[in-house]
Amino acid sequence: MAPGVLVEPAVASESSRSLATVTADYDDTLRFYLNGTKVVLDSADPEVTLLEYLRGIGLTGTKLGCAEGGCGACTVVVSQYNPTTRKVYHASVNACLAPLVSVDGKHVITVEGIGSVKQPHPAQERIAKANGSQCGFCTPGIVMSLYALLRNNPEPTEHDVEEAFDGNLCRCTGYRPILDAAQSFSASKGCGKATANGGSGCCMEKGEGGGCCKNKAGTEEEPFIKFEPPEFIAYNPETELIFPPALHKHEFKPLAFGNKRKKWYRPVTLEQLLEIKSVYPSAKIIGGSTETQIEVKFKAMQYTVSVFVGDIPELRQYSFEDEYLEVGGNVVLTDLERIATKAIAHYGEARGQPFAAMLKQLRYFAGRQIRNVGTPAGNLATASPISDLNPVFMATNSVLIGKSAETTTELPMSEFFKGYRTTALPPDAIIASIRVPTAKPEREYIRAYKQAKRKDDDIAIVNAALRVRLSENNAVEDCSLIFGGMAPVTIAAKKATEFLVGKPWADLGTLEGVMNALEQDFDLRFGVPGGMATYRKSLALGFFYKFYHEVLSLLAGAEAEVDTEAIGEIERGISKGKKDHAVAKEYEQKILGKERNHVAAMKQCTGEAQYTDDIPPQRNELYGCLVLSTKAHARLLSVDPSAALELPGVADWVDHRDLPNPEANWWGAPRCDEVFFAVDEVYTAGQPIGIILADSAKQAEIAARAVKVEYEDLPAIFTIEEAIEKDSFFDHFRYIIRGDTEKGFAEADHVFTGVTRMGGQEHFYLETNACVVVPKPEDGEIEVFSSTQNPAETQSYVAQVCGVAANKVVTRVKRLGGGFGGKETRSVQLAGICAAAAKKTRRPVRCMLNRDEDIVTSGQRHPFLARWKVAVNKDGKLQALDADVFANAGWTQDLSAAVVDRSLSHSDGVYFIPNVHVRGRIAKTNTVSNTAFRGFGGPQGLFIAESYMEEVADRLGMPADKLREINMYKPGQTTHFNQELKDWYVPLMYKQVKEESAYEQRRAEIDEFNKTHKWNKRGLAIVPTKFGISFTALFLNQAGALVHIYHDGSVLLAHGGTEMGQGLHTKMIMVAAEALKVPQDSVFISETATNTVANASSTAASASSDLNGYAIWNACAQLNERLAPYREQYGPDAPMSKLASAAYFDRVNLSAQGFYKTPDIGYVWGPNTGQMFFYFTQGVAAAEVEIDTLTGDWTCRRADIKMDVGRSINPAIDYGQIEGAFVQGQGLFTTEELLWHRASGQMFTKGPGAYKIPGFRDIPQVFNVSLLKGVTWENLRTIQRSRGVGEPPLFLGSSVFFAIRDALKAARKQWGVEELLSLPSPATVERIRISCGDPIITRAKVEPQEGEKSFFVTI
Repeated sequence: MAPGVLVEPAVASESSRSLATVTADYDDTLRFYLNGTKVVLDSADPEVTLLEYLRGIGLTGTKLGCAEGGCGACTVVVSQYNPTTRKVYHASVNACLAPLVSVDGKHVITVEGIGSVKQPHPAQERIAKANGSQCGFCTPGIVMSLYALLRNNPEPTEHDVEEAFDGNLCRCTGYRPILDAAQSFSASKGCGKATANGGSGCCMEKGEGGGCCKNKAGTEEEPFIKFEPPEFIAYNPETELIFPPALHKHEFKPLAFGNKRKKWYRPVTLEQLLEIKSVYPSAKIIGGSTETQIEVKFKAMQYTVSVFVGDIPELRQYSFEDEYLEVGGNVVLTDLERIATKAIAHYGEARGQPFAAMLKQLRYFAGRQIRNVGTPAGNLATASPISDLNPVFMATNSVLIGKSAETTTELPMSEFFKGYRTTALPPDAIIASIRVPTAKPEREYIRAYKQAKRKDDDIAIVNAALRVRLSENNAVEDCSLIFGGMAPVTIAAKKATEFLVGKPWADLGTLEGVMNALEQDFDLRFGVPGGMATYRKSLALGFFYKFYHEVLSLLAGAEAEVDTEAIGEIERGISKGKKDHAVAKEYEQKILGKERNHVAAMKQCTGEAQYTDDIPPQRNELYGCLVLSTKAHARLLSVDPSAALELPGVADWVDHRDLPNPEANWWGAPRCDEVFFAVDEVYTAGQPIGIILADSAKQAEIAARAVKVEYEDLPAIFTIEEAIEKDSFFDHFRYIIRGDTEKGFAEADHVFTGVTRMGGQEHFYLETNACVVVPKPEDGEIEVFSSTQNPAETQSYVAQVCGVAANKVVTRVKRLGGGFGGKETRSVQLAGICAAAAKKTRRPVRCMLNRDEDIVTSGQRHPFLARWKVAVNKDGKLQALDADVFANAGWTQDLSAAVVDRSLSHSDGVYFIPNVHVRGRIAKTNTVSNTAFRGFGGPQGLFIAESYMEEVADRLGMPADKLREINMYKPGQTTHFNQELKDWYVPLMYKQVKEESAYEQRRAEIDEFNKTHKWNKRGLAIVPTKFGISFTALFLNQAGALVHIYHDGSVLLAHGGTEMGQGLHTKMIMVAAEALKVPQDSVFISETATNTVANASSTAASASSDLNGYAIWNACAQLNERLAPYREQYGPDAPMSKLASAAYFDRVNLSAQGFYKTPDIGYVWGPNTGQMFFYFTQGVAAAEVEIDTLTGDWTCRRADIKMDVGRSINPAIDYGQIEGAFVQGQGLFTTEELLWHRASGQMFTKGPGAYKIPGFRDIPQVFNVSLLKGVTWENLRTIQRSRGVGEPPLFLGSSVFFAIRDALKAARKQWGVEELLSLPSPATVERIRISCGDPIITRAKVEPQEGEKSFFVTI
């Protein structure tokens, strides 16, 4: 691989000398403020981003989540004087994209700068106390987005709050508690007594006379009074960090600094910029760096000369002229939003239509952090074919003003784009401004459209700006039909435009003619780059259909019938939700059963919580960068690191030859079938070949690209269907048989068959895999700091690659920034490689994977395919199930066998089927090795069950919810693997959810809505779940704990579970505090480590509270027994300090080791005997959606969830797990689609730009969660009689999928489509649209030519 794409100067070397002459007087010192302190940098590294600088000086609260500005983990606030508004603006920005040069003369504020655990900022405190932080890795960025909102507007509206986080992602919480915390600042909730803020109701709510008490003379009411729970600090804007007075007087000097590889220039006048461009036309112009930094990071582009233009006031002005708005090319998009709003007011609604169209596109344009730095000139110059603004500029006939040192050129937008990513801008010119003409005051109409995979912060699939000008008799005088995402450039639909001119708008023949012409304009082939040919074509047609009828509706006296249902788009309201906070009152104890905050929440909110890569650099430390295969299947002909080893700062290259023996290269659990380093062959794109070690992460990254790898391609298998065809399977085969299926099929009234397909899912934990390995000077000892769910297995394999016994290796885990199963086994790979490197060099080695590296090496949830046959009688009673279930394992087995096993055990759903025969196989393919993911095969098995239930119900003509009720297990019945159902409450919860959500009433309302709405359809579904709790591998169901009591009465607790946001440490501290009768804050967990609790099972299977909780209880029982004489002596309320001191002086052991193993379980496959699970966690969810069938867009209007978690140890933690799991499940079944690029065999969806987890505005608009209460759990023998809760709620997110399917059935019925709907998961916007069956999608359908294949592969 090349070291990088070097963008060479397009000028002779003498121009470089003249550039030096032009910039000879430029300053080389950066001056800015950081958290209130002045910083002067005389020798700034030109290649570091603001994030790298901050983390390099120890401000590690700001996190690296994706390096592409897509997750918001790196958000900081940059306060600056804004030359456009002439006010100080506090901009939230992505530090991972911001070049260091961009903060000169500004005030950078990080999460550490606004508060600490001892003195938190109200934003930090409220998010912590509202349970808005779980793993905490995303939290500092979310805190800073909220902080920016409050700094710019101390009294935001509810809508402002709802949209403040559009550039932030969270994988744990489900967003609801973060929004609840943030809404406590909104103006409509300003009274501390308001019920919305947890109070009893303010005087206005209670209807007390005399108006608001806050308006009465002499009343000093704080904006937020303190109340329990939680007790909030009042927000007072006057106590915020001030904008440093020195910066008001800061003189912006032209800057020039850099090194041999890279030079930065920062002109401060337009003249200086044009001077630079005149002598050095190829200089890279940087505005927000939102595109360039991604090119540098992921495409290995090297720009030798970059010019930052964000501090040139002349390029950030605007003016309202008579016929047009002129906007400076470098006005940031946030300001462009304000300018567009002002322009609408200035020119009036009719003439201001172009600006309304701009405003609409900007609303969903990336996230706020990007809009705070991105510019229209940058958007235009990069010439992206899916830019949201460019169609508007083209449709309005905008003119770009290009300036060079010699000339000013007017460039019409219609002539600007010359080809993919190329424009008509002269090399020595810059885009100085854009002139956007106003619309005509009458009879001109302009609208803009966009459809993306996810509503907020997403790039368009297709966008459009459509303009038409009509004569007095409504004939078309002029029009522009501009589309993005339909060609390599933003393009006009030429045939449609030519047809339209002169035609009468109100004639429906005009609509038909344009639709025909659009089909010719956009005659996409099936294998078109970017894929989705049918969908993209349908969007072009659908957008025009919407536009046509909207314009028609505005024409007075038009005779043609207006399709009013096509007008507009789905709008979300302000989201809200409720929980039952009194649910545990009937069984709560002194500590257990009470709602308590996550013990690390405040540390996480202030940036003080330490993650693996936050550990300060070790002395002599090296940074590793993996060299990964770029081929899906190939022979390795040669691997040559020599060029890399010659680069500055590079220390070594490590591969399989550096291990103690060939056997040490093999790893995997339970089958040892994977290698740390490829040897002679690679089996997937992303397989590690070796690791480069260097003095810095950047040097290692550059060197890794210089390692030359030669391949010989071999045939590759990607999909399950291909694996079946080629008989490519691992040897694992399991089955469950109950009854006689053949007899069941023969005697049943109906036998139906079907196929269920379910895609995989990327974990997208916000903290990627990270590891620091420290070799010790004696005895071959190794210390491993790893972001892992599995310290013991990490210890074992590190010992193996280092050639030492396990007792020489200590694995330490403080916390994980999310795991979800993705760090159960896959984290071992990085730890083993780093350990081998540390062993070879005898130096500490650190590596944190980039997001794209993490995704291609760490595996995903297994995609599944099931071929099923179901027997059912006329009354709806199921009689038999036969199914072949296939999982795509990838290139090694990893945990695939256990995943398939669990899917088989959950393929009954919650339904009694007397005759069952289900079989599971594992497909071997050349994709990344798939692994554990929250639910571990359970969601796949349950989805198969609910899919056949839905399809059987349709074939019987019966409502699916009735079929579910008819077949639901009853208490005491046994599953198909012969386990009796005890404490079985699914039927009860199903009934309660129906009642509490007014299900039947809403069903009737939705049916009526669907009858009266042609294009928008609503759907409703209710889905139950049961999830077996226990590891299916018997030996893993054990746990240990170690409890120390010190003289002062404080307690140190260690157990084998890791904290990854699920609140395990919080619950375990509560268990210990309750058991020892001490206050919760006197119990502390330092870390999880293999030298305190040995041989621990991985933190997985939702069993960690059960296992570790009882181990802790066991240790505490031993200590209580030893302390009993002292409690008797000093009284039951004596403090632990007194008891411990007395016991110590009597030489009583104050340490105890606890142990627990799950009783009763031990299933035997084949004979179908023994108990598989200790118990089942159960739940029910009902969801309602609305879809726009013209675009595939949708929203979840409401979700009601009820879970049976037994007697909750901590309801606040459990609610967080339920909300987070539900939203993660919603993503699994809707927006999260994994794609492979067919031609290269590489994964396409490698980061937030292409892979879409749900965002803040994707959660249910009404999100209600409750826990089952008022029942007894007589057979539940767990700690506190609680149930595991981490995984079970995830499948309930499928209720959104099945609600979408319900809405699609209504759409198809309307168009007379009687064919059964078999909808694969996920139900993406594309799949929704192409399933609608309407005439537009029918005419848009693109069929493959002979031999033609799709651009992308779904595995």
